[in-house]
Amino acid sequence: MDDTIGWIWVAAWLVAPLFMVGVAVHFIFTKKPVEEKYSSAGGGLVGVFDAVWSPSAHEAGIERDRQTKRTAPAPSPGDPPWTIDGDRIRIDV
Repeated sequence: MDDTIGWIWVAAWLVAPLFMVGVAVHFIFTKKPVEEKYSSAGGGLVGVFDAVWSPSAHEAGIERDRQTKRTAPAPSPGDPPWTIDGDRIRIDV
């Protein structure tokens, strides 16, 4: 009986750190918003696998990043710097 309890303690001491690392990794990667999780074109660690086994998803991620980083178009010289929407006046900066 003492031998079994000893092996259970050894297994618990070996498994507990792995469990804690797994929980920490889970919380690190699930607390981030989607925009921060997949912000780079490579996609982090799985970007290589995404490019090889799912090229359409990889290309969609690149296009999403390109559209996210696009600048707003400049107004035309004759346009006024405001817009009137009913009772509201919005000043475009």
